[in-house]
Amino acid sequence: MLDILIVDDNARFRDILKAMLQSAFPLSRIGCAPEGATALRMIRAKEPDVIFMDIRMPGKNGLVLTGEIKQRNKDVVIIVLTNLDSSEYREAALAKGADFFLSKESAKAEEIQELLGTIIAERESR
Repeated sequence: MLDILIVDDNARFRDILKAMLQSAFPLSRIGCAPEGATALRMIRAKEPDVIFMDIRMPGKNGLVLTGEIKQRNKDVVIIVLTNLDSSEYREAALAKGADFFLSKESAKAEEIQELLGTIIAERESR
């Protein structure tokens, strides 16, 4: 079972991603945060295993949050999932410690499910 946190200011996108993840991984606990301050409070209360992080949000952007979160917990898997699909954002996300970078435009549900399946398998083999 994974604890997953979705950090994205787009409520419709959060709901769609959460529903897809709950359907594919029914034993996982999935929380949602609309911006960074809420995400940080949720992370302090319950360290998630995986975080889906948007880049452009009110307050702290996802790149800053990724860096802060990874400084405190290097084991959390951060998947940047954004519309800002350029090499500059990809490089910046990876430099801040993101584990994966996916485009909202091109990432398919099957790709996200496969990625999470791989993460679960790796955690179970430890």
